[in-house]
Amino acid sequence: MSPLKEITAIAHKLPLPVLEDINKRIGDWLASGGKEDDPYIEQQLRFARHFVKE
Repeated sequence: MSPLKEITAIAHKLPLPVLEDINKRIGDWLASGGKEDDPYIEQQLRFARHFVKE
């Protein structure tokens, strides 16, 4: 599973401010020419995992 798809899969477990922050960062990254499979997206996934409520 790609990092972006994994973020989407766990999005419902994230606090809203965290999800909004990740969404903005990824949106800005993609708008500036970044790709969905860049290490930056993996970094955002690692950040998201810290907030997942199991």
